[in-house]
Amino acid sequence: MEFGLAGKNVLVTGSTKGLGEAAVRIFAQEGANVIVSGRSRDLAAKLAEDISLKYGVKAVGIPADLGEKGAADRLFDESIKALGSLDVLVNNAGIWPTAYVREMTEEEFERTIYMNLEVPFILSKRMVNHLIETDRKGKIIQVVSQAAFHGSTTGHAHYAASKAGLVTFMKSLAREVAGYGINVNGVAPGMMETPMTKDALDSKADYYNSRIPIGRVAAPEEVAYPIVYLASDKADYLTGITIDATGGMLMR
Repeated sequence: MEFGLAGKNVLVTGSTKGLGEAAVRIFAQEGANVIVSGRSRDLAAKLAEDISLKYGVKAVGIPADLGEKGAADRLFDESIKALGSLDVLVNNAGIWPTAYVREMTEEEFERTIYMNLEVPFILSKRMVNHLIETDRKGKIIQVVSQAAFHGSTTGHAHYAASKAGLVTFMKSLAREVAGYGINVNGVAPGMMETPMTKDALDSKADYYNSRIPIGRVAAPEEVAYPIVYLASDKADYLTGITIDATGGMLMR
């Protein structure tokens, strides 16, 4: 199936590994130019070079620690400079710290909200203004979580709160910008095999698998394909929705 992404310019945050890496690779397979972004300059540059050679698209590595104030704006500015414009933004970068509420510090709670909710707000705002000012249609995809709907029982209340806020922000933004031809949607993963979840899966694999009707955690590519679909021209009539890529953990 042709997704109409050839020649499009795509920024995926947190894309040097895990779900983000899977997404930029699939976008590149579909002919899109991509920004590879992560904290490591070396990883971003190496992956961008590999993608360029393998898929024949323009791929640019831009290091960014989005937990630092001002980093999101710098990443957006450098992405525009590198590609000239953007058509798709995927807010994938996030953190998943562990602490039960009775032990959680205010600083940890605030850091989680900043990284998982405020950074997507900053980048979404920049993207909307860029698209409107350049008279372009575009797509914004927020990576949320099944925890936004179920809550957490494993010490991730701050994470669940940040992702629940992102879901409501996504819906509100979708209503605001639909008239400009900008679609805003979400993908809610369950458990995936990524560096971020490795320790939890190593220690509690049976627990997590028992919560998934399909019986296993996802490979990153299985969640990346819904992201790419929502960015495609096949999803032009969809806005304000969330695709649940959870293996049945979340059924609504």
